[in-house]
Amino acid sequence: MSSASTPSPAARARVLAHRPLVRSLQRAYSAERAASLAYIGHAASLRDPAAKARIKAIEQDEWDHRRHVLGILQHYGIPVSRRFEIQYYWIGQVIAASCHVIGWFMPYFFAGKLESGNVCEYFVMMRHFRSLGIREHDAVLYEMGMKEKEHEIYFLAQVEQSRLLPWFEKVFAWGRARSRNDVDLERKYALEDGPLYCPRQGGGSAR
Repeated sequence: MSSASTPSPAARARVLAHRPLVRSLQRAYSAERAASLAYIGHAASLRDPAAKARIKAIEQDEWDHRRHVLGILQHYGIPVSRRFEIQYYWIGQVIAASCHVIGWFMPYFFAGKLESGNVCEYFVMMRHFRSLGIREHDAVLYEMGMKEKEHEIYFLAQVEQSRLLPWFEKVFAWGRARSRNDVDLERKYALEDGPLYCPRQGGGSAR
């Protein structure tokens, strides 16, 4: 969660003036609900109790992320984007409904691809905050980025033996040999170096 201390007027002004950071926070807040809604549909489409429980746990992670992002938004007085809320709500509902009709492979595959992209989102936010001289949100952003990586690895494990994966990987640029981030959970950067991840995305100083 964000620090309970009130940001200085200068820090608040710097954050509010940083449009890429503001928009990424607003988008992440709404997109986390879309993911949670999608996982509700995904879990409901499964019969295996263990698989269903794992998806429900991932759903809860996404609700937790949404809560943490809201804390940061409120910390700086950043409004929730009504447009993003509506847009991502319907995206989540459509994905949830589709899980019941597109078979078992695609919900796992596209969830993995989505989570793969979400990993960088939080490390880029860290970099943006660092560029403003703000480090108080490093821990929660780092934790959320790593959790998204765990999700990606779980979803990949569910499809990596499928005969469909090579074709989907070629078309959609995600799979065994292709990821949308450079995080390796076996050799993680320390919290201090978290902003060094995803160097080709976003901007700002890593230090």
